[in-house]
Amino acid sequence: MLTTRYVTGAPNWIDVGAPDIDGAAAFYGALFGWRFQPGGPEVGGYGLFRLGGRTAAGGMQTTPEQGPPSWTVYFQSPDADATSRAAEQARGAVRVQPMDVQDLGRMAILSDRAGVTFGLWQPGRNKGLEVVQEHGSLCWVELYTADVPAAAAFYHSVLGLETFGADFAGGAYTTFNPAGQSEGAMFGGVVPLADDPVEDEAYWLPYFEVADTDATVARAAELGGTVRLPATDVPSVGRLAKLADPYGARFAVIHSEPQQG
Repeated sequence: MLTTRYVTGAPNWIDVGAPDIDGAAAFYGALFGWRFQPGGPEVGGYGLFRLGGRTAAGGMQTTPEQGPPSWTVYFQSPDADATSRAAEQARGAVRVQPMDVQDLGRMAILSDRAGVTFGLWQPGRNKGLEVVQEHGSLCWVELYTADVPAAAAFYHSVLGLETFGADFAGGAYTTFNPAGQSEGAMFGGVVPLADDPVEDEAYWLPYFEVADTDATVARAAELGGTVRLPATDVPSVGRLAKLADPYGARFAVIHSEPQQG
């Protein structure tokens, strides 16, 4: 599962781009209890969403030229430059070249073979998100893609991610975990795009843990969000729903079943 003891290949940051960051801050603040801490001009206004005084996500105002409103998942890399080169060699692309963010770390924006955007974060003073798995914070990520084996091969060659099959709800589910870690370190899955009937393009989907999925779905709709998949029970996993914020950025929420152990 996700923890803040980040290792190479694990998701260690997420951020949302929106055409109105104040509007996005109001939406997520009302939905998850986040407080937005805007950054200064030296970071282009990039700000932090804080949950109980800990960083739960980042966010910034974006323009149409920067792409549609969306959530971006970042993965830990010990060398963003080398990982970017590995992505190109694996027939991916570098969308934003590696760059230092003051002394906080080094980042890059890449895309995989299917054109799915994801980020790299090479930690400096900022090691990553300060809260995960708790209500209102990141707890899982999923990649929806048309070619699961090709995606698994790409992320293995670029980030060292390992995959294994698990049985969920009577079907097969391919999970990701960092290289050299046990299956208990799995942090996400890779899903056939055909399993998402409302989307026709591959994408990464972040999941946020919530106390009550149905109440969160209702609140998101009240706030101007879109319900992409109503609250649904997945045996041995939890009750989940897929949403989009008022600007179209996709995300999911889940009230997870307690893990047996």
